[in-house]
Amino acid sequence: MSADEVVDGAWAEVVGQPEAVALLRAAAAAPVHAYLFVGPTGGGKRAAARAFAAELLSRGASGAEAERHARLAAEESHPDLVVVEPAGARITIEQAREVIQASVRSPVEAPVQVIVLCDFHRIEYVGAALLKTIEEPPPTTVFVVLADEVVPDLVTIASRALRVDFGPVPPAIIAERLVAEGTPAEEARAAADAAAGDLGRARLLANDPALGARRRAWAELPGRLDGTGAAVMVEVASLRQHIDRAQDPLDERQRAEVADLEERVERYGSRGQGVGTLRDQHRREVRRLRTQELRLGLTTVAARYREELASGEVSADVLDALAAVQDASEAIDRNGNEELLLTTLLLRLPGLRPVS
Repeated sequence: MSADEVVDGAWAEVVGQPEAVALLRAAAAAPVHAYLFVGPTGGGKRAAARAFAAELLSRGASGAEAERHARLAAEESHPDLVVVEPAGARITIEQAREVIQASVRSPVEAPVQVIVLCDFHRIEYVGAALLKTIEEPPPTTVFVVLADEVVPDLVTIASRALRVDFGPVPPAIIAERLVAEGTPAEEARAAADAAAGDLGRARLLANDPALGARRRAWAELPGRLDGTGAAVMVEVASLRQHIDRAQDPLDERQRAEVADLEERVERYGSRGQGVGTLRDQHRREVRRLRTQELRLGLTTVAARYREELASGEVSADVLDALAAVQDASEAIDRNGNEELLLTTLLLRLPGLRPVS
């Protein structure tokens, strides 16, 4: 496979964003120091960052060398590609210092190094520390900053970077891709609808036989609430069990990755520096999956209360329920205690007639 084919394949993972892709492919010929990708989670920002890095890091090389640069960048394993994700609910001061230190290093193999800063709408309190670095990095460093929105702490950085907007990806486009990849049309539509425009998640859900059961559990939740704390405790435990089962395939894959890495460490005598990095990556993947499952559940519950509004007179209780779901959705990134978040939400939700 040639480098061009690898890069084209990487860009093919960015679905439903033709304007952003066209802008970035043109920009790769003469990149500026910093880019800001803004748009909703699942809109393709991370995939676009990988593809853009593949373009930049393979530039100037040819043949097998160019293909290797592009492939490693597309896999996020290139030595000159640094990907930084929040260690928790916020970017930490320690991470900001690591970014500053990384920015002044010289590229190892490629003409430039690319530093991708993920979820930078969580930049609270550390924006000032990074501003100078992002505004004036060395000529061999290109920053790609990913954010769901431009929060106040990101305004100044946004003014120093080239902004690229990513809109929500319509489920129909995701479903079309899944069908092209061999997923039956009905399953593709269900997965695309549940994936919130995220192609990677849609692929997982398309092969998840328990997806329908999880969605029914959330949709029928208001019919099982009776205003008592006991019912809330039962439902919180049940919903968390559904999320645990959704995590099972990820756990299985992660165990295989750890075993493979440990085998390579033992076989080749490595000191195993990659094990800690892999486990950190796995923790982020688990948090991301559980957050996605919570968002899917909240969206499903909200739809049930909207159906109730549409079926009769406007109810203050139902309006309050929708406000509670919105509050929970906004609290997901701030509140790492899943049980507390669900308990707080369910205590505010009024019961509805069971769905017949």
